[in-house]
Amino acid sequence: MPENKRRFKVKIANEVYTIIGKAEPDHMAAVVKIVEEQLAEIKELMPSLNNEKAAILLAINAVSDQLYKQEELLKLKQTKPKE
Repeated sequence: MPENKRRFKVKIANEVYTIIGKAEPDHMAAVVKIVEEQLAEIKELMPSLNNEKAAILLAINAVSDQLYKQEELLKLKQTKPKE
């Protein structure tokens, strides 16, 4: 494994996952906390969902949010005054 990558062992929805990435431990802890919160929110709204379906809905929400942020960033870059 390249030196700039780390292994993180995390527990999400009572399952243990090993995540390999470049993130700092504090960043991964924040990510896991948000994922746990959002999964709990989805399960509260739709208790009959299994963890896999709830995770897929969470992923769809995350990608949707990412696309909105990318569009917002692109608009900001386009309206930035030239120096």
